[in-house]
Amino acid sequence: MVNEIPTTLLNDGTSVPILGYGTGTAWYKKSDDTEINRELVDAAKNAIDLGYNHLDGAEVYGTEEELGLAIQEANRPRDSHFVTTKVHTSIADIPAAIDISLKKLRVDYVDLYLIHAPFFAKTESELQMAWAAMEQVHASGKARSIGVSNFLQSHLESILKTAKVIPAVNQIEFHPYLQHGGLLSFHESKGIKAVGYAGLVPITRARGGPLDPLLSALATKYAVSESEILLRWTLDRGCVAITTSSKEARLASYLRSVTFKLTPQEIAEISQLGQEHHYRAFWREKFAADDRS
Repeated sequence: MVNEIPTTLLNDGTSVPILGYGTGTAWYKKSDDTEINRELVDAAKNAIDLGYNHLDGAEVYGTEEELGLAIQEANRPRDSHFVTTKVHTSIADIPAAIDISLKKLRVDYVDLYLIHAPFFAKTESELQMAWAAMEQVHASGKARSIGVSNFLQSHLESILKTAKVIPAVNQIEFHPYLQHGGLLSFHESKGIKAVGYAGLVPITRARGGPLDPLLSALATKYAVSESEILLRWTLDRGCVAITTSSKEARLASYLRSVTFKLTPQEIAEISQLGQEHHYRAFWREKFAADDRS
């Protein structure tokens, strides 16, 4: 068992655990569902007990209250958790949105606050205004770090024209079948950390692709699952990885991804084979079928 997940530094000096527990995807609640999901509360508490101190939520997931209850019931010091949430439906009033999220999460601040997606903006100035509001939240102390999610290079370039605070992260769908061209290199040039979600897509949604034999062979070599190989590849590409599961045993196994490293040759081979097949799991309505950006 991993006692503590390693951390990496963001551009503002904040330390972030490199593996996080997400409350989206399977836990996503419909907007009219106001019942507390005890299954999620218990799952999040189990994740915390296993060692997941990086907890990732979002306004639009509808799961902030459950995450807040799990944090409260885990009864750990606030600074032992790294809490992320995101603004989406309330993008028009970000300072008000963070207050609502903090109340649901039962915390005084979040460690990381993100604009969930750029697609609300019809103009460059709308993106820039939203980022200026994020900077207000940062200045207020209600978010230790601020960043974005699902941004392309063009969106980042727009907000960087007027930004006083450089985004700490860009959280993106990231796996071998969606590597986003030169986006990671652009992140690196600006000091923006990539956070990858949906890293297990090649085995959960895109079986039958060119990676299948290699993932199987590497899992055998390292005595881990194919899931851990994919998570390790994300980490070895320099990203923070967000994952989730409702099964405690599976979450426990994912922690093995921080205990070994792939060789440079293996990382390159996964990346190269991944380029032979394209699969996007989220925001598909925003992109052409063959768009790899």
